[in-house]
Amino acid sequence: MAAHTQKNNKTGKTGGKEAQPLIIAKTPAEEQRLKLERLMRNPEKLAPIPDRPKEWNPRAPPEFVRDVMGSSAGAGSGEFHVYRHLRRREYQRQDFLDKMADKQNKDLDYLDKVEQNKQAAEDRTVKRRKKRDKLKQKKLLAKKAKLEAKKKKDDDGDKSSDSSESEKDEKEEEDREADDDAEAPSFIMGKK
Repeated sequence: MAAHTQKNNKTGKTGGKEAQPLIIAKTPAEEQRLKLERLMRNPEKLAPIPDRPKEWNPRAPPEFVRDVMGSSAGAGSGEFHVYRHLRRREYQRQDFLDKMADKQNKDLDYLDKVEQNKQAAEDRTVKRRKKRDKLKQKKLLAKKAKLEAKKKKDDDGDKSSDSSESEKDEKEEEDREADDDAEAPSFIMGKK
């Protein structure tokens, strides 16, 4: 290790990389820590993000097969292996196409299910909104009826209280006059 550090730290070379001790990760967590440390040494540098791996696609079937062969007797001993590989490749391709068709069907079913769920949620929302609006209208009508009843009562009370107040005022005046008559000497009132 001393030779390694001497090699990189020669005099006369400037701006080179500093010598880093070789650390071997023993656990996955330590490996992750080392990767993060390496990335954080230069934060301005972009982190490498790998592309998504491409899906495996089988080779397309040949457009024109020139040498048709089979596993029948009469074919050479080497031809069987070629036939076996072609058959395996074709079965693999057919399996892949079947899986892709199943996947597309499942995707369509999923999208239909999502659409149905959205529609059901929309229907429930509309139903509940109508119910809330109906309750609001009921409360509003009850409030209006209560206010009208109160106004009516106040109006009736005002009319009756006005008449009763005027009657009370008249009675009070009469009582005062009667009291005044009783208390006042007769010569003031002009009575003899």
